[in-house]
Amino acid sequence: MKRCRGSLPALNPHQRADLPIDIDPAVVAGIWWRHIPHRGSVYYRPPHPADGRWQRGSVVEAFYFADTEATAWAEWYRWLSENGFRPNQMMPRNLWKWKIRISRVADLRTASQLRRVGLGMPPPSQLSWPPYQSVGEALYMDGWPALISPSAARPDDGQVLCVFRDAERPSGIAPIPPPRIFRNPPVPPAGLRT
Repeated sequence: MKRCRGSLPALNPHQRADLPIDIDPAVVAGIWWRHIPHRGSVYYRPPHPADGRWQRGSVVEAFYFADTEATAWAEWYRWLSENGFRPNQMMPRNLWKWKIRISRVADLRTASQLRRVGLGMPPPSQLSWPPYQSVGEALYMDGWPALISPSAARPDDGQVLCVFRDAERPSGIAPIPPPRIFRNPPVPPAGLRT
């Protein structure tokens, strides 16, 4: 596979401007998972775009997907724990399957791939987001439509896919109806890290 090289722009004043991009592209195809509030629109755009590990909403919006149901719920439980919510406060939820086919995804799935862009394995804390956001935003500005990385909530068993959203419905992703409705919180998955 062709390796793409360049340099990351200085998006964060605490990040070096000359951080090298040394990214392998990956093809991501298959079924991925994402949950949303019950009766919510799968393509909902909030009035104030949300920040995530790999981007700031003020720069670019993103959809985050999980490789398994367990990873989707682990990421949710991690978020609840960090933000002080009880699981029942956020129910019911719809769990959607998505068919995804994106032929050029920035591959950051391993510790060595993350080191290439100056990052370690993602810790499960929003306080750790700024350097990851700088890298994600630089990849977006360099034309990458998405990136794949380890799950912070299940680093040994799960992966997340961040699809940058510069269109209402980014190409290569499609929900598969109907969603599964969860009226009660599911059992926390094994290997969960909060």
